[in-house]
Amino acid sequence: MGFVAACVLLGASACGWAQAMALVAVSTSAADGQVSGVVEDAQGALIPGAQVTLDENGVEKQIVSGSDGRFCFAGVPAGAFTVRAKEQGMEEGVRSGTLAAAQQVELEPMMLVVGTTMEVNAMTREEIATVQVKAEERQRIGGILPNYFVSYDADPVPLTKRLKFELGWRSVVDPANVAFVSAVAGMQQAGGSFSGYGRGASGYGKRLGAGMADATVGTMLSGSILPVVFRQDPRYFYKGTGSVRERTWYALKTAVIAKGDNGKWQPAYANVLGSFGAGAVSNLYYPAADRGAALTVENGFIAIGFDGFSNVMQEFLLRRMTPGSRREMGE
Repeated sequence: MGFVAACVLLGASACGWAQAMALVAVSTSAADGQVSGVVEDAQGALIPGAQVTLDENGVEKQIVSGSDGRFCFAGVPAGAFTVRAKEQGMEEGVRSGTLAAAQQVELEPMMLVVGTTMEVNAMTREEIATVQVKAEERQRIGGILPNYFVSYDADPVPLTKRLKFELGWRSVVDPANVAFVSAVAGMQQAGGSFSGYGRGASGYGKRLGAGMADATVGTMLSGSILPVVFRQDPRYFYKGTGSVRERTWYALKTAVIAKGDNGKWQPAYANVLGSFGAGAVSNLYYPAADRGAALTVENGFIAIGFDGFSNVMQEFLLRRMTPGSRREMGE
């Protein structure tokens, strides 16, 4: 199972891996076929990393679904088979059929749903929130950049203090985010930004350090510390319905209003104060020429404006670029 997981992390498709293994299997014959499909939830969101088992006459094969939710069993002998897919906190999905010699079968989507009402009621709110956050931690724009602070769930549960810090810290240390900050530091050096840092390796190191400090302070203040203090949810809640105008206005205003842990909308104290607070803290490590109260206020407003723009992108574009997110309703 570890080798399969490694293949998924390396970007290999489930079918590609299975076919490669089939080529070297001694028992594989020209009469063997293939069984493939996709794992998704009740709303049609793809589920990567689900455990999928093929049972044929008591012989089982296990793989995990790829980043696109797909799986594929190659080298399957003719005969009756049963495929089961399961994921933590969800009911098992089952598909059965009969495979002819050398036949390739594409199954109907393996739909996994949250456990029965009795099972859900037995879960604590923290357990339900944890399941939802684990799904959010699989969200990546283009399969690369983290898209953790967005909820596509129709009934999101408020985050606990622990989960707010988990989302913030995982975002800060994510390798893709670190690589992005490193690239920005390189562009700043090439363009001569923050000239007080100088040139060469030392100048790049200072720019990289400042960039990582900005990302850490900004994310932890607006996404973890202040949301805990003000009891607010730092996530963007995808709307997905209504006219373009309604959805645009909703996305823009959520830069300055937030949903409290009590479920009610209120001024986004955490995000607004976090935006200005991060700018104030940056005065401790930016060159003297790039410090000052005016710059702090300017950067704070820029950060809030960027949040509004980012929310509009989330509403109309980034969801489509995020594998594993829920499909839009009515579009």
